[in-house]
Amino acid sequence: MFSNNPDAEHSARIIRERAGGLGVPSFAIVLGSGLGAIADALSDAVAIPFGDLPGFPRPLVRGHAGRLVLGRLGGTDVAVMQGRAHYYEAGDVAAMKVPLRALAAVGCPALILTNSAGSLRPEAGPGSLMMITDHINFTGANPLIGEAGDDRFVDMTAAYDAGLRARLRAAAGRLAISLHEGVYIWFSGPSFETPAEIRAARVLGADAVGMSTVPEVLLARWLGLRVAALSVIANPAAGMAESALTHETSVAEAAGAAGDLTRLLIAFLKDDPAA
Repeated sequence: MFSNNPDAEHSARIIRERAGGLGVPSFAIVLGSGLGAIADALSDAVAIPFGDLPGFPRPLVRGHAGRLVLGRLGGTDVAVMQGRAHYYEAGDVAAMKVPLRALAAVGCPALILTNSAGSLRPEAGPGSLMMITDHINFTGANPLIGEAGDDRFVDMTAAYDAGLRARLRAAAGRLAISLHEGVYIWFSGPSFETPAEIRAARVLGADAVGMSTVPEVLLARWLGLRVAALSVIANPAAGMAESALTHETSVAEAAGAAGDLTRLLIAFLKDDPAA
């Protein structure tokens, strides 16, 4: 069984106290670089700075506001994290452990992860959306290292929930949003990948590449949360286009696609049987 974590328990109490009349979130949503504006679409919103929540990260990356926003999206109660901690910031692969444990302690049963990613597929160009069907952990790092007990041996066969993926696919179809599907490969960052690394990733079967998400998936499955994940394609991966790769471009492309992602999430959440 999971050991007690004082920071997660304290943060869970704060979240419950500040939620007011909002219900238990049906979904936690983690927003990637440049996607923070999605939180503006919430109704009855209550914002809690990460600094008020023990154990929550202090984002050091532009495009991550560092707030937990509680409210309703598509008529469903959600908890939206505007920002995450990345492995490359301080070398802490388990930096998202407390936030996810706190949200699980509040009673949230499912997690939707978003990120900004590079595309390894020419047909999935900048500004498009890709639903993650599986991942490759190219770093070898794992946030469950050091945990005790048999719970740490997490089955990742169906890490990305088939039912949630089917609902996202159906919502995209109703909105006529092109939703690519593929395998996400996690590199540690902060440097972008080399063209040789991208060629290797393509041989391994990857469709998109990024510097986040996988640690949260590992933690979420350990906690028993259902998981879905979406990538906003910000750029072709290294060696697949002439232009140089920059974080500024990634943030700008992600922000430009935030409208489609918001519409997709609202349509998906309107289908929530718990709403």
